[in-house]
Amino acid sequence: METAMRAVETIKSFRETRLSALRPPAEFFDHNRISRPADLNQAVSRISYNTRYFSGNYGLIVAVLAVYALLTSPLLLISLGFLIGGFAAINKWAPEPMQVGDHVVTQKSLYTGLFVIGLPLLWWSSPLGTFFWLVGASGFLIFLHASIIEPGVESEYASVQDGV
Repeated sequence: METAMRAVETIKSFRETRLSALRPPAEFFDHNRISRPADLNQAVSRISYNTRYFSGNYGLIVAVLAVYALLTSPLLLISLGFLIGGFAAINKWAPEPMQVGDHVVTQKSLYTGLFVIGLPLLWWSSPLGTFFWLVGASGFLIFLHASIIEPGVESEYASVQDGV
């Protein structure tokens, strides 16, 4: 019950902090504000402002790409499910040593078996390739969007608001 309450509180705080930073799709995909930056300084200033202004939307892009990467890599999904499910099952059903025939099975031996099977399975499913694909794809999309979207009129008053 306590775990459920902590989960509810975590979701509520996530909703208040991250999801409140989401900008409306009409503003995020505003084609009237698309333009090529004149030089590198303008591109850097746009990226600096837009990454702060659209941080919630960019976080959502990373999350959607992560879900896509997991769903298109079934072996990675299976290996993560095996490891996470194995940890949960061992903690739930085997906290005390058990006698199986002539052998005593402890939590340590179960974790060892889980690692002996799970880690090679996880390595074979190439999580590093998926991670670097996620970093590259999300970085490319975020920097592209942040550099071609002109900051709105409110960006002119951001320095005044910070000073107050």
